[in-house]
Amino acid sequence: MYVRALIVVLAILNTGVALWWGLRPSPPPPLPPSAPSGVASLQLIAAPKEVVAAAAPEAAPPPTAAPAPAPAPGPAGAVSEPAVAAKTVASAIKPASDLRCLSFGPYPSRDGAEATRMVAGPLLSDARVREVTGADASSFRVMLTSVGNREQAQALVARIKAAGIGDYYVIGQGDNNDVALGQYRSREGAERRQSELAAKGFSADVLPSGGSGQSRWWLEARTAADDAALRALRAPGQRSRDCAALR
Repeated sequence: MYVRALIVVLAILNTGVALWWGLRPSPPPPLPPSAPSGVASLQLIAAPKEVVAAAAPEAAPPPTAAPAPAPAPGPAGAVSEPAVAAKTVASAIKPASDLRCLSFGPYPSRDGAEATRMVAGPLLSDARVREVTGADASSFRVMLTSVGNREQAQALVARIKAAGIGDYYVIGQGDNNDVALGQYRSREGAERRQSELAAKGFSADVLPSGGSGQSRWWLEARTAADDAALRALRAPGQRSRDCAALR
C-alpha cells in the first residue's frame, strides 16, 4: 500500500519537473568581453561627404582640338610687293557707308598714278587720274569755265549771288564766257574754295596761273579702307578731299 503511494508521488514529481524544464525561458546571449580599463572601444561611423568626393576619380578633361598647322613659308622673294599690297587691300574692304574721299600725288607721270590704281584694285572705288598743268604755278584760280554767252553768264552769276557766294566776276565776251570765283596762292586754298562751291551745287575747276606749264598727275578716289591698308600702297602725298568735289 505504501509502495504504491510512493510510486504515484514519484510519477507526479517527474511530471512536474518535465513541465518546468520545457516551459522555462531561454537564457540571454553571452555578453562580449569587456575592454581593459582606460582603453576606448572602436565604433563604426559614416565617412564625411568631403572624403567620399575626394576619393571619387576625377573626370577626364574633354579632348581639345589640335591647332591648325601653320602654312609652310614660301621661297624668299616669291611674292612681289604689289601682290602683298593687293592681299592687304582685299582684307581692308568695309561697308559703303564708311566711304571717304582722298587724293594721292603729285606723280611726275601718268604711269605712276595708273600703277597705284592697278595695285589698289578694289580698295579704291571711282578712282580717276587727273592731270594738272602748271604744277609749279605761283597761284591758282577757281573758275566756272565755258558757261555760255553773256546772258547765260549773268544768269549764272544771279544763282551764285542767291547762294550767298561772293568774290566773282565774268571773264570773256561773245559765246564763250567764264566766271572767276577767286585766286589763291596755294592749291590747298583753291581746292577748299572748290569744295565750298561744290557743296552749293557749282562745279568749278582749279586752274594754275603762271609757272612753266609742267604737268603733274593726281589719283583721286573714294575708299573705306583704314590708314594701314592705304600706307601699304606706298602712294605719295595722301590728302583728304571733299567727296562733293570729286565729279
